[in-house]
Amino acid sequence: MGFDVEKIRDIAVIAHGGAGKTSLVEAMLYDAGATDRMGRIEDGSTVTDFEAEEINRKITISSAPAFCDWKGCRLNIIDTPGYINFIEDTKCCLSAVDGAVVIVSALSGVKAETEKIWQFACKYEIPRVVFINKLDRENANFSMALDEIEQAYGSSPVPLNIPIGSEGGFTGVVDLIGMKAVTFQNGSLSESDIPDELKAEADEYRKKLVEKIAELDDELLEKYLEGAELTDEEINKGIREGSITRRFIPVVCGSAVKNIGVHQLLDTILLCLPSPAEKAGITPIRGRNPKTGEETVRKADAAEPLSARVFKTIADPFAGKLTLFRVFSGVLKADSNVYNATRDKKEKIGNIFYLLGKKHVPVKEAGPGEIAAVAKLKETQTGDTISDPANPLVFEPVRFSDPMISYAIEPRSRGDEEKVSTSLHKMLEEDPTLKFHRDTETKEMILAGMGQVHLEVTLERLKRKFGVDVLMKTPKIPYRETIKASSSAQGKYKKQSGGRGQYGDCWIKIEPLPRGSGFEFEDKIVGGVIPRQYIPAVEKGILETMQRGLIAGYPVVDIKATLYDGSYHSVDSSEMAFKIAGSMALKNAAANAKVVLLEPIVKVEVITPDEFLGNVIGDLNSKRGKVQGVEPQAGGNQKITALVPMAEMLTYANQLNSLTSGRGIYTMEASHYEEVPSHLAQKIIAEKAESIKEE
Repeated sequence: MGFDVEKIRDIAVIAHGGAGKTSLVEAMLYDAGATDRMGRIEDGSTVTDFEAEEINRKITISSAPAFCDWKGCRLNIIDTPGYINFIEDTKCCLSAVDGAVVIVSALSGVKAETEKIWQFACKYEIPRVVFINKLDRENANFSMALDEIEQAYGSSPVPLNIPIGSEGGFTGVVDLIGMKAVTFQNGSLSESDIPDELKAEADEYRKKLVEKIAELDDELLEKYLEGAELTDEEINKGIREGSITRRFIPVVCGSAVKNIGVHQLLDTILLCLPSPAEKAGITPIRGRNPKTGEETVRKADAAEPLSARVFKTIADPFAGKLTLFRVFSGVLKADSNVYNATRDKKEKIGNIFYLLGKKHVPVKEAGPGEIAAVAKLKETQTGDTISDPANPLVFEPVRFSDPMISYAIEPRSRGDEEKVSTSLHKMLEEDPTLKFHRDTETKEMILAGMGQVHLEVTLERLKRKFGVDVLMKTPKIPYRETIKASSSAQGKYKKQSGGRGQYGDCWIKIEPLPRGSGFEFEDKIVGGVIPRQYIPAVEKGILETMQRGLIAGYPVVDIKATLYDGSYHSVDSSEMAFKIAGSMALKNAAANAKVVLLEPIVKVEVITPDEFLGNVIGDLNSKRGKVQGVEPQAGGNQKITALVPMAEMLTYANQLNSLTSGRGIYTMEASHYEEVPSHLAQKIIAEKAESIKEE
């Protein structure tokens, strides 16, 4: 088997988009000897951004694992996306790691996406180390970044090193544990005494570090208050304990692109982030037995029954489906049979690989704490639990946010509908945040995702991987119709044309119901004026007409229809005749019932930095939105809650980006239906009539 579980660190590198995650992973792999040169995002040569869409856009779109060995330990590293369109992938990866490196840019500080990802890490109780990046850049500010970390996360950041020099003169860091200067030149590092101009600052930061450690332990506090020096061993032990129990956040700094401070970061990961066994000691490996429903706790031990979580699926048209997993307990062996406890299916494991970007390294087995991949599993999807058939276990599934934006899609080539559908279902396996369905009402294929860029990237991949070219169009809004007044009318269907005729006659009353009530049908026929067997046919006729709409072809909702009178013919009456009569009665009654158009309203939550608050609220008001409230958030942000018509929100992702310089994020969920203002309703009815003519 591979590494001793105590010598493994499973970490995700997390931050907002553009903070430097992929560059940092490149530097870590290079310094640890896993690669022989540092790739550059500009050249498209990095290990973990290897998909064509990532190279073209120069952003991480999809999480990618890599590994390296540092000072006798195995580091399994997952480079994660930071852009809001793709961070649900990051959420899933955090369910599979024991620690995280959070990058905060010394230029832009903490952004809204970083806060969202931080919350994911809190949910999984993941200890973190912060790396303040880009200290070599103009206007970089270490103190500002440190202040923002404290404000945004409400946790105590404890620097373990501070920068030497700034901007173009940034050459290294002062190590506050060993109290020495560490400078970097051309990838090689040298140690020396702390420069005189930094001694006072270093002493001040060292004092704060020692105070934080002393506060963790009564004996150490007593020793510290008596004026005794803490030993290096006590300091290291205290830093580890404070970090793993999340009582403070260790902070290191550097420049990923210049490879400054990355050695210190690697050392800090070993010191401050837990092994799988330690993490299981703090947050037990819990699942439930799918057969009995009982909770089960496992140890991160090879002797325990197998349990592994699938955190990612890659759809490859050549290699087939690649399933990435993290083993929590037991050992997964190549060519073995396992049980997918989530889906109650058996699976055959073939070859197992470690992944270094797109490079596959075959292994015979994967033990506790290991991250690996297996090809061509038939049933297993992202989020599933693989376990020992004799001792099944299911982990709590990752709950993904609902899609925020939908587009109608159609193939450029006629007749490719089936190919689009088949290929998209493979993409859905890879990306659980996508949703795809055929709208029975509008007859459109609808693709929904986390934002416009998300959908554009999906369609680029669809074309590259499966050769399917698709057009994206704004989807039709699911309007509804309803009535505002009560009305009664007769529907009489009489047809005589040689032989048996058709006769159905009914009187109905329609009245409005409260919004969201749907449809009610009441039978008030007495004395058999309409025989019992024909009454369901009247209801069916009303329902079918409601589905087709009364003024604009949209389904009718929230009405009550009461059947109270009618007549029949002993020979000519039939179900069909009464169905037509019911339909006619509804149309006749609708003429005096004030039929109106309803539109879907969505509840929107926008998080924006303070300086854009007025612009965002003004824009929501211009979209006929009703702002429900504004709440201050950490890190100088504000959360706006508003109710806005869906028709106004179809391209909101792009507009919010423009309004907030890419720093605003939003979520959206269906709320209720409201009447469309009459001037807009007339326009919608006219457009609908025009489209029916064209068809």
